[in-house]
Amino acid sequence: MEPSHYVGLDVSQELTSVCVVDQQGAVVWRGKCASDPDAIAGAIRQHAPRIVRAGLETGLLSNFLTRSLRARHVPVVCLDARHAKAALRVQINKTDANDAHGLAQVVRTGWFREVAIKSMDAQSLRLLLVARAQLVSQRQAIANTVRGLLKAFGHVVRKGAGGLFAGRVREVCGDNPALCAIAEPMLTVWQSLREQIRILDGQLLKRAKGDSATQRLMSIPAVGVIVALAYVAVIDNPERFRRSSTVGAYLGLTPRRYQSGDVDCVG
Repeated sequence: MEPSHYVGLDVSQELTSVCVVDQQGAVVWRGKCASDPDAIAGAIRQHAPRIVRAGLETGLLSNFLTRSLRARHVPVVCLDARHAKAALRVQINKTDANDAHGLAQVVRTGWFREVAIKSMDAQSLRLLLVARAQLVSQRQAIANTVRGLLKAFGHVVRKGAGGLFAGRVREVCGDNPALCAIAEPMLTVWQSLREQIRILDGQLLKRAKGDSATQRLMSIPAVGVIVALAYVAVIDNPERFRRSSTVGAYLGLTPRRYQSGDVDCVG
């Protein structure tokens, strides 16, 4: 009977450490290759021709590499980094090679929790939401900086006072050339960020109008476009949840529980 192979992949930005073990846990091959799907798949085909399973941890490249390797017919699973860390902690020396070896042993024994790889549609939606949130944060940071600078001159730009923020700042600056020279460049950036946020808002609104799940979520009071789309992006495929009660736990909303004897209260 020919031996089976199990592969551990410790991925970094440039290089990936690869470790191949057999069904008994003995190391068959160790090495490194570029963190590229073709390079990784080539190394696996060469050194693990009878591969049963390969595993890599969750990380920045895990979604892309898992999807790409599966497209190249590599049976790869994405492992929960917290579970993998617990298994790798028993090693005396932490190196990329040792981590790859530990991951190979984890996928060989089956003691791991597989992380669902989201669709490209959910990933693109998530990136759109992250990009918008980043621009909103930068816009607010600039506004707060301008407010702080003007306070040093004894001026307060009140929130919500009539008109746009830029207009209120210019009104406060008045004929003071020093204040205008400081505030105008920052207001230009603030205005540019505002316009780009409006563009992303248009993309999100268009996406929300064309998605039935988002429309149903927005029928809930106080749930708007951003919240509904964020929920859709996180859940992606609802069929991966066997029970609806597990969705809350997946999102980190675990209920309080008090159990003692005959008493069992779920909060």
